[in-house]
Amino acid sequence: MQHLPRTAVSQKAFGEYHMSESKLPSDIDRIVGQRVRWRRRELKLTQEKLGDLLDLTFQQVQKYEKGVNRISAGRLYEMATVLGVPVSYFYDGAEDHIQSTRDALRESDHAASAPVLSSETMELIAAFQRINDPILRKSLLATVKAAAGALEIDEKEPD
Repeated sequence: MQHLPRTAVSQKAFGEYHMSESKLPSDIDRIVGQRVRWRRRELKLTQEKLGDLLDLTFQQVQKYEKGVNRISAGRLYEMATVLGVPVSYFYDGAEDHIQSTRDALRESDHAASAPVLSSETMELIAAFQRINDPILRKSLLATVKAAAGALEIDEKEPD
């Protein structure tokens, strides 16, 4: 049986995905960190309080949330337990984001990175996710899209 180098993962088994030879955080690390932040804010926990629950400093929580430091599998499991979500929660939507980033990269030939969301945007997302009524969610989404479209038209019109 052929063994792969420690830094490689079979592309046959995992499609296009492969492990980075670098220990630097990747887009997926930033996405996972962002999801940690969203959930912490949903629960109205401070970085300090989450750090206390995980026996970490608030600075370490901050680094995880910003994607500056990678979160180990064991630590991610602890976070999921403390935050009351399955580990898969932190990866929800990541595959779509990575694929859209790859598509955009192919089209533009520019370096791609995970989007940076403002705290206001994250509050909007957290509030939207708490709405259980699918009809109301659809209606609100249509309203926001219409407002954004109206702003784009206003910005294009000459003064």
